[in-house]
Amino acid sequence: MEQKKGEMQCALCGYTSSGKFVGDICPDCGLTFWKCHKCGYTITAALPPGVCPECKEQCDFLNITCYTPECGGPGHIDPRL
Repeated sequence: MEQKKGEMQCALCGYTSSGKFVGDICPDCGLTFWKCHKCGYTITAALPPGVCPECKEQCDFLNITCYTPECGGPGHIDPRL
């Protein structure tokens, strides 16, 4: 499926939207990829946990879901993040 400019597609469920997802969370499945900024642990969830399950630290989690063709598009984690 070819993605049009300005269109977003969920990497997990394939839901397509004509604009950016609010909070970068898919409105259909409610999930996204999150990565712990301290240890690199990756989790799929609607919201990141308060404490990382891997390093047991209170960490900031980055949304690393790929939404654009430049990083592989749907089904990929953005390697730039």
